[in-house]
Amino acid sequence: MPDSSTQAEFFAPWHVHLGGGNISPRRLHLLQAIEATGSVAQAAKQVGMTYKAAWDAVEIMNNLAGEPLVNRQHGGKGGGGATLTPTGLQIVTMHERLSAMQAMWMASLDNADADILPLMRRIKMQTSARNSFYGTIEEVKKGAVNAQVTLKLQGEDRIIATVTSDSATRMGLKPGASAWALVKASWVVLAKEQAKGLISARNFLCGQVSRINQDAVHAEVVVTLQGGNTLSSIITHSALEELELVEGAPICALIKASHVLIGVNE
Repeated sequence: MPDSSTQAEFFAPWHVHLGGGNISPRRLHLLQAIEATGSVAQAAKQVGMTYKAAWDAVEIMNNLAGEPLVNRQHGGKGGGGATLTPTGLQIVTMHERLSAMQAMWMASLDNADADILPLMRRIKMQTSARNSFYGTIEEVKKGAVNAQVTLKLQGEDRIIATVTSDSATRMGLKPGASAWALVKASWVVLAKEQAKGLISARNFLCGQVSRINQDAVHAEVVVTLQGGNTLSSIITHSALEELELVEGAPICALIKASHVLIGVNE
């Protein structure tokens, strides 16, 4: 049975599309809180926003809708109150109805169905980085400026990233937390295993060439790592020849820790 935190990550995917853009789940919750409290200040506290960020969000939603969703009432020590317009109230009512329907649907799933939902969400992520990995943070070593983050992937593969200590704190990076690792294919250097220990790159991941795609200038080499993850590298034709790379050949991928981008779900 998935724990409550896993379900919560998937549980509120509703976005309201208003022509010019989307109102995200967090902003929908802000609208709900404004309706409940009659105050943007109180609503901001409920959803974990600053007062300024809440009003910025309200103004963005008003602009996206092409009409006000929130009316501001001036006056009072706390800056006045706020109420939803009829359209804003309709949006909140619909969001609550959809959430209730989703809760009923989730309750009808068996354990196997519920376990697969977070996976479905992960595979929908789109990024320009050729290499995207999902795993669990195994270790975080914080220094005065930077932090070293070790992410454990499937099959015992690991990738190490360097981020600022401020970023590690802001993103909540800690052992046991889930995270993404993104690496551009042009940042992946290929080398023979004999080079290990002679190169300063923090990540040295070995496997076998599983596919080679070539164009007029470059070659994309896809490496299947020992743990089953695949990693793509863009190299020149001359490098392909020098390394004598063919499908099935052993090869290692070198990645600087500073070239690994870490991301987390909001």
